[in-house]
Amino acid sequence: MADDIRATDRKPLFPVWLDIVVKVGGILVGVGALYVVALLYYGIHPQAMDIGYQPEQPVPYSHRVHAGELGIDCRYCHQPAEESAFATVPPTQTCMNCHTAIHAETETLAPVRQSHQTGLPVEWNRVHDLPDFVYFDHSAHVRRGVGCVECHGRVDRMDTVYQAKALSMAWCLDCHRNPEPRLRPLEEITNLAWTSEEDREALGRRLRQAYDIDPPTDCSTCHR
Repeated sequence: MADDIRATDRKPLFPVWLDIVVKVGGILVGVGALYVVALLYYGIHPQAMDIGYQPEQPVPYSHRVHAGELGIDCRYCHQPAEESAFATVPPTQTCMNCHTAIHAETETLAPVRQSHQTGLPVEWNRVHDLPDFVYFDHSAHVRRGVGCVECHGRVDRMDTVYQAKALSMAWCLDCHRNPEPRLRPLEEITNLAWTSEEDREALGRRLRQAYDIDPPTDCSTCHR
């Protein structure tokens, strides 16, 4: 009996509160692990990266007709892409260069005519919109052999432009680490249908050397 009493009177090796902490901590770790898994899954989900994002525009402008059927060069509307960080939306005057004579009275072009008369811009909806903490320079890519199609897809086949590529950090880094398959001659930058008669990897290696391309992968490249 005395031994039983002494056994029951013994103090526990660890305080009771520690047992509670361990149990609660285990639950929190489990919940945290599920949260991380869910976050990673969401982070690579196409919807999270806006793949397929296709906003409705105030004017039904068809890239398939203009860039595809008519063969208008990308730089006619997005000329700053070669000289500055931003490709920019073309001013109304660029549209009116043609549409003062072509389909001048079409109802769908009413917002363009109104913009031309008032001087107020057409409120186009941006499709490819990077976060504010990301710096991307169009000219640095366009002038180094990276074609428009690499980031924007075959817009010459799109009636309404949509985001075709992920534009995620991993996607950008993949190109910076292995740029050869994405490089093309500078004269083919805006030729969305261009294909190489030469092996693409071999051409890429040759162009990388010719254009002196060494893409950085440090954080400050895109986060300034």
